[in-house]
Amino acid sequence: MSIFEQVESEVRSYCRAFPVVFDRAEGCYIYDENGNKYLDFFAGAGALNYGHNNPYIMEKVSEYIKHGGILHALDMHTVAKRTFLEDFEEKILKPRGLDYKVMFPAPTGTNAVESAFKLARKVKGRQTIFAFQGAFHGMTLGALAATSHAYPRAASGTPLLGITFMPYPYGFNNSFDTIAYMENVISDDHSGSEVPAAIVVETVQAEGGIIPVSVEWLRRLRDLCDRYGILLIVDDIQIGCGRTGEFFSFEKAGIVPDMVTLSKSIGGAGLPMSLLLLKPELDIWGPAEHNGTFRGNQLAFVAADAALDVLENDKLLDHVKKVEKFLVKYVEENVLPIDSRIEYRGRGLIYGIDFTALDPSGALAGKISKKCFEKGLIIERSGRNDTVLKILPPLVITEEELKAGLDIIANSAKEIIK
Repeated sequence: MSIFEQVESEVRSYCRAFPVVFDRAEGCYIYDENGNKYLDFFAGAGALNYGHNNPYIMEKVSEYIKHGGILHALDMHTVAKRTFLEDFEEKILKPRGLDYKVMFPAPTGTNAVESAFKLARKVKGRQTIFAFQGAFHGMTLGALAATSHAYPRAASGTPLLGITFMPYPYGFNNSFDTIAYMENVISDDHSGSEVPAAIVVETVQAEGGIIPVSVEWLRRLRDLCDRYGILLIVDDIQIGCGRTGEFFSFEKAGIVPDMVTLSKSIGGAGLPMSLLLLKPELDIWGPAEHNGTFRGNQLAFVAADAALDVLENDKLLDHVKKVEKFLVKYVEENVLPIDSRIEYRGRGLIYGIDFTALDPSGALAGKISKKCFEKGLIIERSGRNDTVLKILPPLVITEEELKAGLDIIANSAKEIIK
């Protein structure tokens, strides 16, 4: 592996936690160059909801390539883009009563967040955006300003402006009414903060430690935004596309955000793609006011459209709800008894096992995740000091595969804690 050490930048990260050279992947498994098999509870940080090299999706992509389909088209009209837009409207938006325009900002999630912030400020004529403590929204400067983690913020090299952080209902912040607090900040002319143009929220904070908010809290947030003329942006980049058991994570609350950001698994097979969904009345862009060379990833359109078929034909949303019950039962019966201080939380197929009470430094969780990898499981950590093991498998995972991964977690935790 010397070439990576010699040539690649020190900024590399995941390869440090999983120090092998990977070669191929299929379904819920990745294989290294020596043929060793690893069960994937990472799923490309949420970009592989349909598994690695999903046969149906890859067949559609292969057919498109063999046909000589155009690969790069900026934002010009193409057959691939038309097909995706038609199917996305018919299969996702219309059945949910959602009337959104679709914007293709550029290939990654942070581009979708940047475009949402820019448009919110343009529409409202105000600069401030409220984000939440524990949030992660991206690594470009505008999105990084709304990301609360001190470590990546410190690397920006410049002041990160335009964001006011609000308390997210977790930990100490659960001891008071965070919605009422925000309203007080907004309505008090001595609070030091202007009425924001928008509030951006993850309904489940993923990098923050797998922390879901309640349906009631989301409804009250929507009401707060309505009463004060504030746009509500839901960041569904990691937890959308079926991850929570609904295509959009906010569906259970019965709310309609003003804007929704999507990326990661919207690309179907891990191909770069992002969307900004916006209410039609907000679409006040002038031509090319926001653009990008690779906002028309044609292969991603093909894979994304095929993924909508997989979601529907394989009844993946029902499957997620079913295996979630198995996951919760397993954790309660096999992981929590290891130590009464272990906590867990999540929705659908994004769950966190929290070891903070045992070791807030994160060293214990780090040892457990390392042991998991030694036993053939790829699993990430998140939360303050990375104290939370993050269960994030592909949505196509079987109950047997899920059990195999959970067995590794339980056995690794027992060994390390003992």
